[in-house]
Amino acid sequence: MNILREAEKLMEKDQVEQAMELIQGHMEKATDEELYSFAEFYMQWGFLIEAEEIFKQLLVKYPEETEIKLLLTDIYIEQEKDEVAIDLLNSIPEEDESYLQVLVALADLYQAQALFEVAEQKLLKAKELNPEEPIIDLALGELYYSLGDYKRAITFYEKTMKVDIPNIPIHERLAESYANVGEYELALNFYEKSDSNNPDFLYRYGFTAHQADRMDIAINVWKKLLQEDPDYHTAYLKLAKAYESEEMVQEAYDTAKAGVKKDEFNKELYFVAGHLAHQLGLEEESEKLIREAITLDSDYKEAVLFLVELLKEQEQYEKIIDLIINVKDTGGDDPIYDWELARAFRESESYNDALNSYQDAYNSLQHDSDFLKEYGYFLTEEGRIQEAVQVFEAYLVQDPQDDEVLEYVLRLKEM
Repeated sequence: MNILREAEKLMEKDQVEQAMELIQGHMEKATDEELYSFAEFYMQWGFLIEAEEIFKQLLVKYPEETEIKLLLTDIYIEQEKDEVAIDLLNSIPEEDESYLQVLVALADLYQAQALFEVAEQKLLKAKELNPEEPIIDLALGELYYSLGDYKRAITFYEKTMKVDIPNIPIHERLAESYANVGEYELALNFYEKSDSNNPDFLYRYGFTAHQADRMDIAINVWKKLLQEDPDYHTAYLKLAKAYESEEMVQEAYDTAKAGVKKDEFNKELYFVAGHLAHQLGLEEESEKLIREAITLDSDYKEAVLFLVELLKEQEQYEKIIDLIINVKDTGGDDPIYDWELARAFRESESYNDALNSYQDAYNSLQHDSDFLKEYGYFLTEEGRIQEAVQVFEAYLVQDPQDDEVLEYVLRLKEM
């Protein structure tokens, strides 16, 4: 049709109004076949309202014409008029040669409305009509994948493996389905067949390799991810821990340090970086990084206790006291803090303060045998023999086989 060819050229030159006027000028004299072509032209260029009007006009003349209904359905779906699209599709009889296509389209629409059981029924019916059609297997795989029913998804995805289906990454779907059912080695086989550089995909690929205890793959994949997207913060922590598990401490430390530069509010990254710095003998840097973690979360127990041990190694008990008092003042509440505070006061020879902290810890740790034993010896050193005996007796209830403490208590009682 010369009119459409001319209109096409005008559209390509961005002369939209002239193209529309050209078609409108021939609308009244057009045959039904020409009107159909005009509507297709409108659809092609995104003029859905104009296309809809022509197809509705034609449908009045040809109420049984399935092709018109299917094209109208596409328009309604684009316009998010799902209910209208469903009604139109349901008007197509089962004996129609396009009924298989109708069932798949209906399943998509019902799935979009979260009517998953209805969508499944439509697809299973389509499967009965044509058991060998890969598009139906794919649709069932996609449905079950979206529902998290990965075992069923695998069954149907594998049936589509030998068919080239554009725009659907079957290898990726199978990789992630196998990973989700714990078949990590099988998942890796499919991950390796994909050439996707999508950061989320690479993150999951690395995670699956980690689960399969293939740290070499996990490290390489997460390195690639950070090359593709240096702002993918979560990967820094994963990669640093993977390096550490392979005893590549320097690489782990460098990765964690790079991570804190990108994600300065990630307390765990600071903690891991500080822990790695300690392994490398960088004590000042270790303390600095751990304190950053605690600044972000004053009650970050793992970081607080790590810093306490670090300061113990350096015999910096005053720093431990300042640290724990600050943590408690900002809302940190754990009996282990009181226990460590008592130890630090004891080493600093602030025995009254140590006693108070031991007593505070006792309220929560009276069933902790290690604490009771230490507390009992401290009370003995302070000359509080009667209290010490009571604490040791509570300890012996939990550890009656400790003959050394039993003999010690007998001597205390004789005193």
